[in-house]
Amino acid sequence: MTEEIQIPRKIANQLLHIAQLSPEQEVCGLLGGKAGVPSRCYPVANVAELPAQRFLLDPAGQVAAFKAMRESGESLLAIYHSHPHAPAIPSATDLELSEYPEALYLIISLDTKGILEMRGFYLEPKGSREVSLVLAED
Repeated sequence: MTEEIQIPRKIANQLLHIAQLSPEQEVCGLLGGKAGVPSRCYPVANVAELPAQRFLLDPAGQVAAFKAMRESGESLLAIYHSHPHAPAIPSATDLELSEYPEALYLIISLDTKGILEMRGFYLEPKGSREVSLVLAED
């Protein structure tokens, strides 16, 4: 049986909207939540040298997001980023640079002929495991 993760519709819509605002660059950030359910999106600036091809969370933005999560009693549930011109599957770079094996990685693809796609994976340097995303009513 495939593992399922519930994503509140409001959070899913917010992530898709953020990705659409920067269609030529990878957007990135963190999702905080409680009891395994995402409750808040923390956009973080992409400071990669080539933001159209990869993402690198701004260290100061990442620290600020973790601080805000702690203050809200949340924990890190997911790391998200977009693929402007590639499918919503982990790239070799995504696998190589993944540093939080316990976090879900949400990948949003804008390369789907007008239909946004979002998929979730647990990443390890040697591979990934996809989980089923289920939209939950807020």
